[in-house]
Amino acid sequence: MNIFIKSKKHCENAHESYFKHMIVALGVSFNLLNASLMAAIHSVIPALFEKGASKKIIELYEYLKLKKRID
Repeated sequence: MNIFIKSKKHCENAHESYFKHMIVALGVSFNLLNASLMAAIHSVIPALFEKGASKKIIELYEYLKLKKRID
């Protein structure tokens, strides 16, 4: 299947326009980056971000579940 057709179908299944989908995906990406940085800092200085990365991952999971992005 053509990548453009597949992308269009994906956005339709998500009930989002291309740009809305881009904003949502970039938001998820930014939050994952944030969690990753917190975990990296925590690995060096365990007193920092003791639960920060875990909380962010749980928040993302709940968001994705609410938006029916995952089962």
